[in-house]
This record gives sequence, C-alpha cells and structure tokens, in this order.
Amino acid sequence: MLAETPWGVLGMTICYDLRFPYLYRELAHAGATMLSIPSSFTVPTGQAHWHTLMRARAIETGCFVFAPAQVGTHKGSNRKTYGHSIAVAPWGEVLADAGGEKAGFVMAEVDLAKTAEARKMVPSLQHDRKYAPPVLHKAAVAKAAE
Repeated sequence: MLAETPWGVLGMTICYDLRFPYLYRELAHAGATMLSIPSSFTVPTGQAHWHTLMRARAIETGCFVFAPAQVGTHKGSNRKTYGHSIAVAPWGEVLADAGGEKAGFVMAEVDLAKTAEARKMVPSLQHDRKYAPPVLHKAAVAKAAE
C-alpha cells in the first residue's frame, strides 16, 4: 500500500512482508521513497535476520526504511520480541537503532535527496525486467538421480 505524505510517498508493509523483496521493488517502482515496516520479530529471527533484511530492502530499493519494532516479553506468553526499531538510509547505513533491551523511540535526520542519489549510483530499478520462470532440464534431473 502507498500513502502520499508531505515528505514523499510512503510504502507500507508489515514484518512478514520483509521476506518478499520484490514487493518492495514494486513499491519503489510505484513511487515510494520511504518504506514503513512495523514488526514483531522473535528474538532468534531478529538476531539472525533483522538488520540484514532491513538494510537489504533499503539498498535494493534506494528507499529510506523506517521499522518500529516490538520489544520484550509479552504478557500471558513466553513470546519474546527482538526490538531494535531502526531507521536505514537508501545506501544501507543504519541511521538509528533503538536497541533491544527496553521500549523507547529513535529519531533520525533524513535527507530525502539521498534517495535519488542512491538510485543514480546503482540504477537497478531502471534495469528491472520480467524473467521467464526457470526450466529444469532433464539432463540435470538425470544427473541428480545418479
């Protein structure tokens, strides 16, 4: 989903969407210069994937990424969320990270000209194209069966 803001177009998704990079490319193609990804990653997946995926989405779209994230143990369960609300620049720099110990907030200075700058340096959005689905060749199947 896209929303016009006074600062530019915001692409809005949720945490599991982070696993689908082409969704973010489509948002960028549709005009998004900023992405919002509110999340509730568990501690194990957060430790393993959170920063890497947030930075990847920023880099591959040339967008700013703003990702508020739940932190702590949830009442009534043993579910623990990772936290680390984060702001990432289009070149992949982490501008702010709230950490994962307690609730809080972060602020980051954002220069929206960095979006155009990053997209000029790596113009991959201009080079996207539709791909034919992969074809499994019989020779590869036969070799794998050996």
